[in-house]
Formats: sequence, C-alpha cells, structure tokens
Amino acid sequence: MEVVYIAGGCLWGVQAFIKTLPGVVFTEAGRANGTSHTLEGDYDGYAECVKTEFDPAVVTIEELMGYLFEIIDPYSLNQQGEDVGEKYRTGVYSEDFKHLEEAKTFLNERDDYNRIVVEVMPLTNFVRSAEEHQDRLDRCPNDYCHISQELLSKYK
Repeated sequence: MEVVYIAGGCLWGVQAFIKTLPGVVFTEAGRANGTSHTLEGDYDGYAECVKTEFDPAVVTIEELMGYLFEIIDPYSLNQQGEDVGEKYRTGVYSEDFKHLEEAKTFLNERDDYNRIVVEVMPLTNFVRSAEEHQDRLDRCPNDYCHISQELLSKYK
C-alpha cells in the first residue's frame, strides 16, 4: 500500500468521495503542511486534506488526480464552493517523490495556460483531525458540502 494526501476544499466531502474510489483502502481526515503540530487557533497554514492509503496495483496517482478533478475547480485559488480561505486550497502532498512527479505530469498535461492552482508539494507534516471530523458526512449527510450528492455516490 502507498499513501498520498489529497486536498480538495472542505475535508468532509473530500473524504466521503475518496473513500469510495477503487483501490482506496483507508482514509483519514486531517490537515497538511502547516507550521504547528496542533490544530489550535487558525490552523497555521494548513490545508484541509485526506490521508489516502491506496493499492497502486488498482489505482494510480494519475487516476487519483483524475478523480480529484471531478470534485474541484482546479483554477480556483483558496476556494471550493462556499468554502473560502487558505485552508481550502487544493493540493497533493506526499513523502514519495514519484507521487509528486506523477501528479505534476498530470497537471502539466492539462494546463496549457499555466492557470491551474493545485499545489503539488512534499508532505512536511500531517495532523489528524478530531474524531468529529472523521467520516463526518456519513453521520451528518445534510451538512454543507461543495461536492454534489451525485458525485459523492458515483463510485459506491
């Protein structure tokens, strides 16, 4: 199994979507690449993301990127749907250089005008979100989410 961290706006919907994808074996809501080791206060530069453990024999980084593009606007900086702010930026983070190269290749093949704002960066740190945020939309399906119900159930 391999691990990549995927940011696509509010982590509730991103986790609900990603955990239904072929080859994904585990997800965990959290924040990536902030400057502190806690989630107190303003989150100190973190991006809301989903730790995604996947089977590379079933799904590739390129395919995961394709799925991500189904649920985000890759041209929107620090906003997805009604969620606005740096913590809602989109990105892919990994400790595996190969994942980053594959994600960059995916973006470069789709970005003729250098307008895509999806980050691709090494993972510097990850802080797991509180239990109330884990699988949130399973418990509270009527909470706000920028991802349509149709997409949330597309791969179930």
